[in-house]
Amino acid sequence: MSSLEERDVGVAVAPGSSSAGLGVGAVGAAGEAVAGVAAMQEDVGIRREGPEPDPDEPPKKRVKIPEGESGKLEERLYSVLCCTVCLDLPKASVYQCTNGHLMCAGCFIHLLADSRLKEEQATCPNCRCEISKNLCCRNLAVEKAVSELPTECTFCLKQFPRSSLERHQKEECQDRVTQCKYKRIGCPWQGPFHELPAHEGECSHPTKTGTELMGILGEMDQSHRRDMQLYNSIFSLLCYEKIGFTEVQFRPYRTDDFITRLYYETPRFTVLNQTWVLKARVNDSERNPNLSCKRTLSFQLILKSKVNSALECSFLLLKGPYDDVRIKPLIYHHSFSNDTNETDYVPLPISDSVECNKLLAAKNINLRLFIFQVQK
Repeated sequence: MSSLEERDVGVAVAPGSSSAGLGVGAVGAAGEAVAGVAAMQEDVGIRREGPEPDPDEPPKKRVKIPEGESGKLEERLYSVLCCTVCLDLPKASVYQCTNGHLMCAGCFIHLLADSRLKEEQATCPNCRCEISKNLCCRNLAVEKAVSELPTECTFCLKQFPRSSLERHQKEECQDRVTQCKYKRIGCPWQGPFHELPAHEGECSHPTKTGTELMGILGEMDQSHRRDMQLYNSIFSLLCYEKIGFTEVQFRPYRTDDFITRLYYETPRFTVLNQTWVLKARVNDSERNPNLSCKRTLSFQLILKSKVNSALECSFLLLKGPYDDVRIKPLIYHHSFSNDTNETDYVPLPISDSVECNKLLAAKNINLRLFIFQVQK
């Protein structure tokens, strides 16, 4: 086709030349050639350049889109490998239903927790098939593929494979946020890593007087003292003569007044020669906890035995030996008697709603209870 176009250009009359120099036969032959080329162009569907296409022109072949205009490969993979619930790429484990729809670990646990609160069978949001920890499995191929996809560093905005991003942000990135080495004596500076040497060379904290530093260190000591008070209390309790602990299993139950009001209760167990029961509730017995994004658990310790004298105890709940929930130790105190055999509901010190969903998604909640009888 290009040779025909070149031939068409070759027969065009140069500007300034006179057609009189051409014979009548040559002009006629040139006109026939131009007409023939135009007809051939129309037959094969070459689009003519011009301001407006001919409305009677026959349909042309679809022009092939150059590679890359329909979206980069990474962008297309994002839509294929993303979670069907939050529509984001999974950051850890990837689960799939029996029909292959993908869910990130957070959304999968959240769906199971919601089904527990509503007393319904959890279903896949795409195909509505049943999902559970037994019916769903992890997709290791998708997890590996997601870890190799590029992602952007939040500090330097460069792209790295997801598998190496964490190490880059912690150790290599020159724009990562860091703190001054004189933070231990009160310097509040935070900034990019590449500016750290210049700041530390000009930092004023090393030149502060002893009196100024004593005031700063005093405030830091108070904060550290509060953190250590809990652990010192635990060490003191371990010195008590009467210490008991047991594994407890909370089982879910429903209230009679409202079906979505979920609570948990353990079977009776024996510690320190006394019979006890633990109860727990979600969001302090909120009417519709399934409609709330914030989830909490609180528990109550109940003494079922009859006692002759007051039984003063300290107690705390920790995660069980086979659970991965994060619980911060917190010690509670109560004096048990026949009249005051129940503690108030106290918070289960889990870190956030994600940890609470982990507990709710499980069939039962397994924790470890410690009871220390205070010496008289």
